[in-house]
Amino acid sequence: MQIITFNANGLRSAASKGFFDWFAERDADVLCVQETKAQEHQLAEAAYRPAGYHAHFRDASTRNGYSGVAIYSKAEPDAVLSALGWPDFDEEGRYIEARFGALSVVSLYFPSGSSGELRQDFKFRCMEWFGPILDDWLASGRDYIVCGDWNIVRSEQDIRNWRSNQKNSGCLPEERAWMNGLIERGWIDSYRHLRPDGEDYTWWSQRGAARAKDVGWRIDYQLVSPGLASRLSDCAIAREPKFSDHAPYTVDYL
Repeated sequence: MQIITFNANGLRSAASKGFFDWFAERDADVLCVQETKAQEHQLAEAAYRPAGYHAHFRDASTRNGYSGVAIYSKAEPDAVLSALGWPDFDEEGRYIEARFGALSVVSLYFPSGSSGELRQDFKFRCMEWFGPILDDWLASGRDYIVCGDWNIVRSEQDIRNWRSNQKNSGCLPEERAWMNGLIERGWIDSYRHLRPDGEDYTWWSQRGAARAKDVGWRIDYQLVSPGLASRLSDCAIAREPKFSDHAPYTVDYL
């Protein structure tokens, strides 16, 4: 089984740069997309609906062209969930879950706090609220793969400019402690499990030739519940070609 997670920063934009052509060559079982930046009716054309895949979307209802998540899958899900019960989060189009038997695959777009104090405060509130949900998922008996842009690095290995970003959203001590706490409570960081010494990135600023210089951050994850750890086989970050300021992150499962 192969699963790809990708923050498109506008799925129509990524498609115009050849993303779905690239995706067709991968033959993945599931694709999780974040930041579709579109309403579902704007993604009805064949260009956004690859043959052989079921497509499910959760748009932002707070404003058009904002946020949004999607799941594409070869197998039709038994169920699709798109709300967790907190409208402030749900209505921004940040969560969709597809269930296949005892397996749940989630596409998650966790808030960024980089635009200012109000959004950082919202991010902290989301952390406080979402942590117990993740704990409940671990205790549920289901297998979970939580894919997406978490907007948080875990350690110095996950960011090129470690020291200069200590006071910036995404690298704040409180954020890193929260993210690492999830791992301590049982979630498996698939990349770090497979690449213990890896220093690869999934996002680069669009300023200052950051991508060309590989001045990046690893903020896109596939976190898996403990029962799936033994099924982690391989992973890859596709820096090129460039479809977005993020790179697709692929994990192969046995």
